[in-house]
Amino acid sequence: MSFLRLALCVAGVYSMFLLWAIAQERLSVPFKSIDDDSSAKFHSAIFLGTCQSALSSISALIYILFRRNPSATLAQNLGLEPAPIPASNDIHIQANGSAKHHANGSAKHPDKPSTRYSYRALLLRYLQCALFITAAAPFGFAALSYITYPTMVLGKSCKLVPVMIMNVLLYRRKFAPHKYLVVFMVTAGITVFMYMGDEKKRKSSSGPESTSPYASIIGIVYLLINLALDGAVNSTQDEIFVRHKVTGQQMMFWINVMCTSITTVLSLLPLPHIPVIHPSAGGTSEMLEALSFIHAHPSIITPLVQFSITGALGQLFIFETLQHFGSLTLVTITLTRKLFTMLLSVVVYKHSLTSGQWIGAGIVFAGISVEAFVKRKDVHAKRVIQEKEKAKLKAL
Repeated sequence: MSFLRLALCVAGVYSMFLLWAIAQERLSVPFKSIDDDSSAKFHSAIFLGTCQSALSSISALIYILFRRNPSATLAQNLGLEPAPIPASNDIHIQANGSAKHHANGSAKHPDKPSTRYSYRALLLRYLQCALFITAAAPFGFAALSYITYPTMVLGKSCKLVPVMIMNVLLYRRKFAPHKYLVVFMVTAGITVFMYMGDEKKRKSSSGPESTSPYASIIGIVYLLINLALDGAVNSTQDEIFVRHKVTGQQMMFWINVMCTSITTVLSLLPLPHIPVIHPSAGGTSEMLEALSFIHAHPSIITPLVQFSITGALGQLFIFETLQHFGSLTLVTITLTRKLFTMLLSVVVYKHSLTSGQWIGAGIVFAGISVEAFVKRKDVHAKRVIQEKEKAKLKAL
């Protein structure tokens, strides 16, 4: 059963995010109008975020209700109240989830839930994540107008850098020495990949916006902003797991609900023209602009639906993997998934990579492999310690 579940998680992450990556890149190229032969790009990143976050929140809610505790209330299943602790005559439930038997058959009263961190503070953390995600998405979408998708994928592989920086700046955390080696390797790989490409081929295959001599710089700046905001999201999520007892699906639900609310309001308001954030004409509703674009360019519907559904389902497979197999397995899956995403983009969209770019890609994935290898050693060491402790208890 465990092997089948793991196989399902791997297949789910691979299939959903490979399809999601294809749809995301398809949404960044021009679509033909049904009124004439003209083509235009879809610039409403906020509308894209609304579609995906709405479906993600719905899928997370369905998952939570399907896996709910029958004895718990809806607020408890959604993580807004402490989960009920099952009563037992001979088992004492400890904070770390282990059970301790008492010789006299009695059970200690469970510790009172800590009120140090309120659920109001939890919702504020969710809102903080939602704001970061809402701000990050338009920059990632805009970067694809100036850089190729393989470059974007490798840039996302550098996520460890902003995560480390934001953890230090926002929450004063420290990291193990090997983390700095990983940061160096992925950064060096990105540098090699960016500067060893065939400039002539990139210019001839790029869109109108990419013909500017400063296009690569603009794309890199947008990508760096996106990565910095993503780092703030990840560091805040780490803080939530440290300070609050919530599940990944509960976090997925609330963050996506708040993202949907924020992006819906922003897309309905007649905001002034703001580059990247609100690319529509000043004083117009981005929601109406997006719906008008879809009506005039119906060919966008298929990749838009694919983008939203695969993103929502992919998140569920990620959280399922985390819950049952831990971060080591997830790192291994996502590492190979990123590699296949880049290769699939090269095959499907005819992106050509030079030998120098392949070397850069290899350096990046070698750095991520170091991270996975160290995590595997740590997990193995913890298991050895646990086995020794169990042996001592049996000897007693």
